Amino acid sequence: MIGMPGAGKSTLGVLLAKALGMDFVDTDIMIQQRENRLLQEIIDVEGMESFIRIEEDVIAALKFRHSVIATGGSVVYSQRAMEALKRDGTVIYLSVPYEEVQKRVTNITTRGIVLKAGNSLKDAYQERLPLYQKYSDLIVDCAQRDIEGCVGEMVKKLSEQRVTR
Repeated sequence: MIGMPGAGKSTLGVLLAKALGMDFVDTDIMIQQRENRLLQEIIDVEGMESFIRIEEDVIAALKFRHSVIATGGSVVYSQRAMEALKRDGTVIYLSVPYEEVQKRVTNITTRGIVLKAGNSLKDAYQERLPLYQKYSDLIVDCAQRDIEGCVGEMVKKLSEQRVTR
C-alpha cells in the first residue's frame, strides 16, 4: 500500500490483512526497529536523502509472502524500492484529497514525514501524487468511504485483478 501520510495505510492494512487471511507488515516500524530510533529522529539527524536510502534498503530486503505491506509515504521517491514492491505484489494507492490529509496529519514536525527543505505538506502532496499514480497497480479512492468501505473496495479490486490475470 502506498499513499500520503494520513491516507490510512497502517490502519487499513491491518484490516485488509485480516480480511484476506494474510500477515501485516508496516515498513515504518521495520525502519524504526532496524535503526533503533524514531522516524523523525532519523530524518532530523541523517537528513532526507539518508532516510530514503534506509527506507529503500529495508524494502528491497523484504522477503514476505502472503502479506499486506504498508509503506511510508515517501517510498515513491525510490525507484528501486517501488520496483521491489511491484515485482513481488500488487501496489495499491490509497487516494485521499489534500484537504483530508491536512485534517488527519496534525503532527507534521514529529510524525516522521519526509519533506524537502522549505516544502509544506501540500508541496509534498503535489510532488508525490504523480508518483503514486505511476507506481500503483490499483487505485482506491478513500475520500468518500468509511474504513469498511475502503477495505471492501480493496478486496473487490484485488479479486477482480486475480480474475483478469
